[in-house]
Amino acid sequence: MGEFELINHYFAAAPCAQGGEGVALGIGDDCALLDLPPGEQLAVSTDTLVAGVHFPAVCDPLLLGQRSLAVAASDLAAMGATAIGFTLALTLPDVGPDWLAAYADGLGRMAHRCRMSLIGGDTTRGPLSITVTVFGRVPAGQALRRSGARPGDLLCVGGSLGKAAGALPLVLGEREAPAAQAEPLLAHYWSPMPQLTLGALLRGKATAALDISDGLLADCGHIAKASGVALEVNLAQVPVSPALEAFLGREAALQAALTGGDDYVLAFTLPPEALAPLAGLGCIEVHIIGRVLEGQGVTLRDSQGQDITPVQRGYQHFRERP
Repeated sequence: MGEFELINHYFAAAPCAQGGEGVALGIGDDCALLDLPPGEQLAVSTDTLVAGVHFPAVCDPLLLGQRSLAVAASDLAAMGATAIGFTLALTLPDVGPDWLAAYADGLGRMAHRCRMSLIGGDTTRGPLSITVTVFGRVPAGQALRRSGARPGDLLCVGGSLGKAAGALPLVLGEREAPAAQAEPLLAHYWSPMPQLTLGALLRGKATAALDISDGLLADCGHIAKASGVALEVNLAQVPVSPALEAFLGREAALQAALTGGDDYVLAFTLPPEALAPLAGLGCIEVHIIGRVLEGQGVTLRDSQGQDITPVQRGYQHFRERP
């Protein structure tokens, strides 16, 4: 099957490629065309997933299809953007009809959940890798950024942490667990739900935000640096799921929550007066885990207020050698 036959058969005909709100022209021409309402800006982000680095080389393609779009769409949530569409660049070692059908199915399921349309992309032969570029819209001047945190703000997260890191030994076949423990962890690893609703609700309330992909402490460091402030995280307030704690034990679960990657939960800073209206909505999770102070960097404190900040704070693709 040639490139264009592959695109037409597995992707162009998929329900998620039939256009949607904001898509003036999708697959079929040299470019897609997007419509933006007056007074809105375009938000764009790209994520690449490489076999053996971001996911096991042998895995369920349906689950991979869900995951590959979810992790990219999470960046739109972090900016408070409303999702519009995405492009897919797929590099394949060969064309396997069963693999492609399952992958396209998973991709379409996540696109439906995120209300996004597939609007274009590319295919080529080579080692398996997936690049997804997502497009969203946000009212001009209201995009959430990393650079607005202020001393006195609360530091919050939008859900429990560490589930994807805890799932990794299950994904790699290194451990087994009862279904009650394994299923919530594996579901979060393969199908993290981008917090698009929370991101939109944070517009005009949060002073800074990002999605946690490389670990809570590492990503909080990005907010601290961009905002020129210090962030203090209280260990006792970090939310950990019961399934993760049952699987790993309390100490290892906390370690996964602090430094494990792939959470795709929003971390954000919020003035104290903005907390009650947000928490009162009832449709989202908001956990206070610390505060913003004058200074720089990120500090982790135990229940006695002692500094217990670890040296290793999260995942880095290219770490400097000592």
